Amino acid sequence: MKIRYYIAALLLACVATTSCESELDIPKHGNLGGMDLFYKTDADAESALASVYLSWRDAQYNWYFLKNALADDAWAGGGQRGDNADVEKLNEYTFGTEHGLISGVYTSMYSIIYNANLILDNVADDTDVKKRARAEAKYFRAWAHFELVTLWGTAPAIDHVLNASEYRQPNSTPEATWTLIETDLTEAVSSGALHSKSNVNDNETGIRVTKEAAQALLGKSYLFQGKWSEARQALDAVISSKLYDLYRGDYGDILKSKSNNNTESIIEMQVPFDMNNQVFNFYNLMVGWRFDQMDASNVNPAYSDLATDAGYGFMNPRKTLYDAFVAREGADGYRLNQTMKTYAFLRDEIRLPIRSGSSVYGNEGYFYWKNRILASESMLAIPNFRAAQAGNLRVMRYAEVLLLAAEAHLNGGDAGKAADYVNQVRTRAKLSTLGSVTMDDVKIEKRLELCDEGCRYQDLVRWGEAKSVLGQQGKEIPNFNGTQITVAFTNTSYGFQDKHTLLPIPGREILLNNNITQNPGW
Repeated sequence: MKIRYYIAALLLACVATTSCESELDIPKHGNLGGMDLFYKTDADAESALASVYLSWRDAQYNWYFLKNALADDAWAGGGQRGDNADVEKLNEYTFGTEHGLISGVYTSMYSIIYNANLILDNVADDTDVKKRARAEAKYFRAWAHFELVTLWGTAPAIDHVLNASEYRQPNSTPEATWTLIETDLTEAVSSGALHSKSNVNDNETGIRVTKEAAQALLGKSYLFQGKWSEARQALDAVISSKLYDLYRGDYGDILKSKSNNNTESIIEMQVPFDMNNQVFNFYNLMVGWRFDQMDASNVNPAYSDLATDAGYGFMNPRKTLYDAFVAREGADGYRLNQTMKTYAFLRDEIRLPIRSGSSVYGNEGYFYWKNRILASESMLAIPNFRAAQAGNLRVMRYAEVLLLAAEAHLNGGDAGKAADYVNQVRTRAKLSTLGSVTMDDVKIEKRLELCDEGCRYQDLVRWGEAKSVLGQQGKEIPNFNGTQITVAFTNTSYGFQDKHTLLPIPGREILLNNNITQNPGW
């Protein structure tokens, strides 16, 4: 209960005032106040910070689809060809410089940065509340710049609120952006203003940025630059804090509301189960199974919580992902079967067959389980429109920290620690431990553990494997009718090419800003 009310208070702070007296305290007739009158009190700082959190959460839909569609874990899917056109273009590498999701993520990162800069430019560090607001703002500014530098490379780095004469910013260099990220996160960690969880089971403190969340992102930032020693130090600090642990409930619930803010949560976008403050998030609706092609008239009562009246069938897992699971843990693997289900399971166990004469586009007979839509999580149970789901949106889990740390230790660190970290993830997956681990072990575990959670694409690019893994992606698009897989569509242009190493800076930005240049190949 405390969590729900705290979140509501934080998010509503941006429209709330501190007292009736302050509402009437207008300096002079006709003046509703301005930046010079705001950012003075603790309440002002909290209101400004709420805007940062809101802009961060608002970015999630485009952010999720951009990063996962570019990877090789899922088909774009949808009702038929063109139903999911923007995601199809990402998934098949047929996009250009004018792409809605690319532009949406690019713009939303600068919205986060702008809101963070408002705090950092205007809020003094003269109270504990203001100090924490500033530290959290630095985290979010770094988070947004991390996405910009790893996806676009040369996007401008912005460290203050721009005045009118500065709007046309030139390209940054990756080195300059990484320096800003490191500075922001180092200062946030060392500020003493960020709280830490009280213990591993504390599920309240972590609903906001913690010291360890900042350390985890700092470690990830170092690792992406190949700064192995610095990465080890930051990531090991999170692990040695003993404030986090892998989730020990059913793995299939790891992304569901029952496990919100669990022991594994490093940071999540909060979606409180509050009927009076419903959060519409079309991610859940879009990734739900394509139920209009399925016969839900005789569903097994044991699966009555499945919301079988909504779902547009975006992002269906690929056979190559299923095969990677089977190669690692067998067809009966615990983690595999808690991550996705085969069509045979839907048909025979859930009793949810594809309708006779129907088919599922962009599908090879596999369906994600860990992000399934549940009726019990629906705050607004409108048939075919379950867009208000209560599950928090996971951004970083402790499993990722362990696997990042394992990679850092394999590069000049402690090979024993690397094996220990990988084996912790494997043990939770009910797999045997390994005596030693290789970089291939880390890559495989990371793909399986974090599939469809926004990590895979940036990893493939930084490992230099994107072209070999994604070069044929989008050549042929499958269709599944419950019996056989057919080719629904064939592209003549497809797949990751050299120019895709960096995404295009949105064409509109190039048109409006004569100081910025497009990334190579675009």
